[in-house]
Amino acid sequence: MTVSESKQTAPRSTAAAEKGTHVFEIVGYSLEKGFGAGHFVRSGTFTVGGFSWSLRFYPNGLDDRASVSFPWIVAELMSNEAEVRAHWGVKLLKLPSGSLGSAGWSMAHPRVFNYRDSSRYAPFKLKSEAELKASGYLVGDCLKFKCTVMVTKGSQLSEIREDSEIEVPPSDITKHFGNLLEDMVGADVTFSVGGDTIAAHKIVLAARSPVFKAELYGPMRETRTSCVTIEDMQPTVFRAMLHFVYTDSWPCMHDLKGGDYHEMMQHLLVAACRYALDRLKMICQNILAKNLDAETVATTLALADQHDCERLKQVCVEFITSPDEMEAVVATQGYASLKRTCPSVLVDVLEKTSRLRKI
Repeated sequence: MTVSESKQTAPRSTAAAEKGTHVFEIVGYSLEKGFGAGHFVRSGTFTVGGFSWSLRFYPNGLDDRASVSFPWIVAELMSNEAEVRAHWGVKLLKLPSGSLGSAGWSMAHPRVFNYRDSSRYAPFKLKSEAELKASGYLVGDCLKFKCTVMVTKGSQLSEIREDSEIEVPPSDITKHFGNLLEDMVGADVTFSVGGDTIAAHKIVLAARSPVFKAELYGPMRETRTSCVTIEDMQPTVFRAMLHFVYTDSWPCMHDLKGGDYHEMMQHLLVAACRYALDRLKMICQNILAKNLDAETVATTLALADQHDCERLKQVCVEFITSPDEMEAVVATQGYASLKRTCPSVLVDVLEKTSRLRKI
C-alpha cells in the first residue's frame, strides 16, 4: 500500500488560535487489510501552531474487542514533551472529484493534548468499509481525508526543546516525477502499445528497470529507433506500469471493479515480471492473494506457477484445498483449463489434499 499527502496548512493567526488543514490520502487500501486490529499507517509530520502533528489510519480497527472491525483515524501530537490545547475535525473527500463529502467527525470541544500520556491521541471511528464504498468515499482502492486542527494559543504551554526546530516538509520527489510523466517535458522515447503511442524518458526507465536499461542503453541501442514497439500488452496496463515506475505508488483505478480489477492485477503482475520491477510484482501478488475466489483462483495459480511467485502459489493451493472451496473451484472453467495447460501444478494441490486427509 502507498500513502500520499498534500500539505495544505494555511495558518490563520489571531490572538487566540491558529488553524491548519492537512490532506491524507490512502492509495492501495486493500493492501493493508488482513494485518489484524492495531495495524496502522502513519502520515507525514506537519506543523500547526508551532507543534508537530501526524495522523494514524487503522484499516482493521484499534483492537480485537469489536465483532466488526471499523476503520479509525487517530490524530497524534508528535512534539516531544509538549502540552497544547487543540480542536480536531476530520472530513472524508469524495473520489475522484476530491470535493468535501457529508461524512465528518469532530471533537465536541477543544482539549489538552499531552505528549507524556495517552491524551496525545484523538481517535475518530469511521464508517464500515461497505458504507465507505457505498457512499463513494472508497473508490479505486483509494481513501482521502481532510483534517483540520485548531491550536488554542491562550491556554497552550510552551514546548520544551533543547534546539530550535525548523519544519522540514515531507519528500515530494514522487510528485515531481509524476508531473514529469504527465507533461512529458524532455521525453526522448516513445512506445507503440496496442496502437497507442506513449512517450517516456529513457533515463527514468533505465534507473528503475534493468530490462529497460538493457533495451535503451545496451549494446543494441544504436540499431533501435526512437519508437519501441511493445507486443502482448494492453495500453492501460503499460500506462499503469509507467505510473508506478515514475512515482513508486499505486495508480488509482476508479473505473475497474470485480473481474476487471482482478484481470488488471494479473496483467500488471506479468508486466512487472517482464521488466524486473520486483516491488510492483510483490504488490500485485499481495492484492491477488487477498482477493481470491472460486472463479479466479485457478487462473491465478497458473500465473503464479508461470512467473515463479512461490508465496502466491502457496496461497492459491491452500485456497483450493480448503474443504469449503474445493468443490466450487473444481467446477470452474479455469480449473479445467489448469488441468490441460499446467498439469504439473496440480501435484502440489494433490499433495496438500493428501496431507490434510491424514490429519
